[in-house]
Amino acid sequence: MAHNSQHPAQCNIKSIFSVAVVLGACFVSGQAYSQSVNMDFSNEYNANSIHAQGDAYFIDSVRELTNDDVNITLHTGGALGFNSGDHFYAVADGAIEIADTLSGTMSGIDSIFLLSSLPFIVEDIEDARRLYEIAKPHYEAVFEENDQILLYASPWPPSGIWSQNAINDQADLSNLKIRTFDRNGTETFRNVGAAPVSLSWGDVVPQLATGGITAVLTSAEAGANGSFWEHQDHFAAIQYAIPLNMVHMNKSAFDALSAEQQDAILEAARLTDLHNWETVETRTAENYQTLSQHDVTSMMPFRPRLPMPFLKQPPALWRIGWNLQVIGARRSWASSGVNDGLISICRAPFDAAEPCRRIDCRGSDHLYAGPYHAGDTSAVAG
Repeated sequence: MAHNSQHPAQCNIKSIFSVAVVLGACFVSGQAYSQSVNMDFSNEYNANSIHAQGDAYFIDSVRELTNDDVNITLHTGGALGFNSGDHFYAVADGAIEIADTLSGTMSGIDSIFLLSSLPFIVEDIEDARRLYEIAKPHYEAVFEENDQILLYASPWPPSGIWSQNAINDQADLSNLKIRTFDRNGTETFRNVGAAPVSLSWGDVVPQLATGGITAVLTSAEAGANGSFWEHQDHFAAIQYAIPLNMVHMNKSAFDALSAEQQDAILEAARLTDLHNWETVETRTAENYQTLSQHDVTSMMPFRPRLPMPFLKQPPALWRIGWNLQVIGARRSWASSGVNDGLISICRAPFDAAEPCRRIDCRGSDHLYAGPYHAGDTSAVAG
């Protein structure tokens, strides 16, 4: 009979060691699976803003869907030292994992980001949402090219003009020192005789206080958040645009998550997108109530009165000569011009060899590319 030469103590040591290795492996594996993740989220607006509240909704949804495994800290008011103009590269470089960014501030990356702030393109929230859904794949492509992912949109209530004196017609805009928030606004108001100043949100109230600006292009929402009634007495609800903020995430940070955590992030983003579009529908009425409580004179939507001076200058307004060209995009309420519902987006200076992206707002939910030649209206005719 074979004799086992191992000492009983040696057998016990080996057995104990083997069990320890197995248990250790299981422990490490389990720890990696459930390891909590911490992320920073930058937003330049204050905690009471519609955007910060939407971001808080996203964070709560992520926490719930991951059983507290993914913890995201929201930093409002530019607390991390970043404003919207800094966010794109800060997220791309991994300085922050997530940011809520005003779309137009990213126009230097791609002109598509100016789409939502084109003046008088959309009439209401439904229009703005549809335009976003049509263009969304192209927004996503730009973020993907820059190692980021688009999580969700955060729409603003309609933009209007905050001012010390009432704005009733184009003469009231002459030499008006008005804050604008992107190139669309700067170019548009310069074309109608104003003196626009492009400012990030954090600089607006200090400039109002010192007289650096005397009017602001923004929403009733933003003005209420900034207590503009301390400096301004009027809000003209001209329905200028319904611009978007976009919430984007560093792709490496997303890829580092487990599959379950990634699914939770995407589901939370989907839910937040729905939440944000629903919230903005009711927010405007609430804003007007707040303005009334602070004795701000609100001129409710009066499109036939103010937009027409803008629309009487189609070459200046609709053929923007730097990053964007827009052809025949006026809505049905305009009393002049082509209403074919098509928007052509081209890089400037114009290159005939490069196809423009064209958004069809007439009924088919798609965005397609095709050559556009300056002066060739047939390229965009209905």
